[in-house]
Amino acid sequence: MNLPEEYILRMKSLLKDEYDEYIASFDDERLYGIRANTLKTDRDEFLNKGLYELEPVQWCEEGFYYNGADTRPSKSPYYHAGLYYLQEPSAMSTGAAADVREGERVLDVCAAPGGKSTQVGAALKGKGILVTNDISASRTKALLKNVELFGLRNAVVLNESPDRIASAFPSFFDKVIIDAPCSGEGMFRKDPDIIKAWGKNMIDSCLAAQRDILERCASAVCEGGYIIYSTCTFNPDENERQIEAFLERHKEFELCPLPENMGLDRGRPEWTVSKDEKFTLCGRLWPHKTRGEGHFVAKMRKTSGMERMNFNGHEGAKIDGFEYFEEFINKNISGVEFDGDFETYGEKLYMLPKGLPSFKGLRVVRNGWYLGDLKKKRFEPSQAFAMGLKPENVRLVENIKDYDTAVKYLKGETLETELKEDGWVLVSFDGLALGWAKSQKGRLKNKYLPGWKWE
Repeated sequence: MNLPEEYILRMKSLLKDEYDEYIASFDDERLYGIRANTLKTDRDEFLNKGLYELEPVQWCEEGFYYNGADTRPSKSPYYHAGLYYLQEPSAMSTGAAADVREGERVLDVCAAPGGKSTQVGAALKGKGILVTNDISASRTKALLKNVELFGLRNAVVLNESPDRIASAFPSFFDKVIIDAPCSGEGMFRKDPDIIKAWGKNMIDSCLAAQRDILERCASAVCEGGYIIYSTCTFNPDENERQIEAFLERHKEFELCPLPENMGLDRGRPEWTVSKDEKFTLCGRLWPHKTRGEGHFVAKMRKTSGMERMNFNGHEGAKIDGFEYFEEFINKNISGVEFDGDFETYGEKLYMLPKGLPSFKGLRVVRNGWYLGDLKKKRFEPSQAFAMGLKPENVRLVENIKDYDTAVKYLKGETLETELKEDGWVLVSFDGLALGWAKSQKGRLKNKYLPGWKWE
């Protein structure tokens, strides 16, 4: 591993006697992580499926290690059913530290490709609000797919800057997750190409971006709410000292403990200007001390400020053709609460969580649960709608039990069916929704989203 001399000198200064152990960790095998989608399964049920050889990740209850050298979980119908998300184990620590509870409002401000958002979105259990954002338009494509694949019904996907989000959502969120752009030193072992970009200019750019995101997001948190800040780097300037400077500017925030069961290494007060012991409340993952790449997490509570704001920016819009959606629901769907605010964009129908502000002037990628299209005198359900349903919610279901038939469906092929009734059918695999089809005379006309087809 060809590490920059400047980096070596700094790490020797930071780690001292531990430096050789850290360098030796570069020879360890890469670690692979998988995280169960608790909207579609629970931990025990997931393990009982016996899909892969799994070992638990200490800091994430629904997270596991798997043997990525011999296994490809992304080439499985279970992956296309949104049963799990593939994520580097250390990266699961940010979502775990957020400790999101059902009904909260959460902003994931640097979200793509969606690991943290799917993690906290599952923890919300369909209640509350998730606003997930990335400033890169190209990266929001993967973010949107993962949000929909996971079956998140209460998520809004934005492509915005932190300052514009903070202006639109003042004192709105219970928790804001900032997995900040960083110099990536914790990922050197996993991706040596990051080393080529490392240097003073990159670090300075990251420091400025981190400071700006923290500064902007402070006003989006309500009194009693939290900022969860994380990076995948070792540099104290981007970690403890970045948090120290933020707390100096914002006396209304205080550091608070991370969940004890996460088993994180404590932050180092000696790496701050003040040497204050409170910085032991920060947490670190070191590749030479644990089974994961490098990571840093800090959690701050807003002790004073404005109470949580409520808005009604999406109430009361009249929707032409809404009766066709109601017709479809009455005929095909049961056991699902449609208790949000409905909006259309063109012929597309969405359901948004209640209490949101107006999105005027914001770049919105997806403004809620995309239900389908209001065509001329009919409603056609979307792929995102299917992924947010369970087979027991739909009148006509084709439950595929074998792998090969599931792959045929995911490739867009027509299937045979024993269903006696024509109409919209939810196709599932092992009890997990895959998408829609239309039954007609013993055949299933495939309605799987073309852009998601199995390659």
